[in-house]
Amino acid sequence: MTGYGVDTQENEKVKYTVEIKSLNSKFLELNIRLPKAVSDKELTLRSECNKLIERGKVNIQISSEYMDQTAKASSINGELFKKYYTQLQEIAHQVGDTQASLFDLALNMPEVVANNEEEVDEEEGKVLLAAFYQAVEKFNTFRIDEGKVLKADLENRVKLILSYLTEVEATEGDRIPLIRERIAQYMDVAVGKENIDKNRFEQELIFYIDKLDITEEKVRLRSHCDYFLKALNAVDSNGKKLGFISQEMGREINTLGSKANDAGIQQIVVRMKEELEKIKEQLLNVL
Repeated sequence: MTGYGVDTQENEKVKYTVEIKSLNSKFLELNIRLPKAVSDKELTLRSECNKLIERGKVNIQISSEYMDQTAKASSINGELFKKYYTQLQEIAHQVGDTQASLFDLALNMPEVVANNEEEVDEEEGKVLLAAFYQAVEKFNTFRIDEGKVLKADLENRVKLILSYLTEVEATEGDRIPLIRERIAQYMDVAVGKENIDKNRFEQELIFYIDKLDITEEKVRLRSHCDYFLKALNAVDSNGKKLGFISQEMGREINTLGSKANDAGIQQIVVRMKEELEKIKEQLLNVL
């Protein structure tokens, strides 16, 4: 399920901004980018994400801005720079190279320029976590709002399948008598009415028509649809359960179509399959 949340928290020393984005995924895939100064907080953030964000391909971007810009400025080790510069001058004089930019070379020597990456204090850590929790709350609110739209769409599609099932029940009234009549006419032409064993014909006809009976499929499909709606309205996470139920619905719809032996019912079954495919597509977005 897609999601988005961003929040900013600050105190008199620092301001932290946390931005969370997610795309659909079967599992929780975390990508966290944060300043080096708070890299020690990554394990804590990952642990909290496992609790608060169920699944998705989640990208978390954390940025910091210090009120005193000089607090994190780089510093130059002047004594070490002079030592490097003097040594470079001596070597250049020995080899007769007076064109080299000794100043730049000395400045780029190890440990001449040091970044003042201080570890964050407890108050800074609290500001960061406050921004994180607020961003997660907004992120989950975004998901909940999207989930309400998905829920309404899924409910409508399942109810459409139930309405199509009602159409099947209204259509199938004359199905068996017509099948019986077609078989009887075929036997009359192929064998001759006087050559048909009536008792044997009735036994075989009953056996054949029993195979075409779709009562069980209708009952099970209606039961699966009702169970789907019940699971959809449950308070717990049920995306996988809904996926399993939709698979069972598909089996009953397919059997209904194969046993129908009726063009009108098969057309209705095609519409059922169309709605079921849309349901399966939407379920990829449900946690």
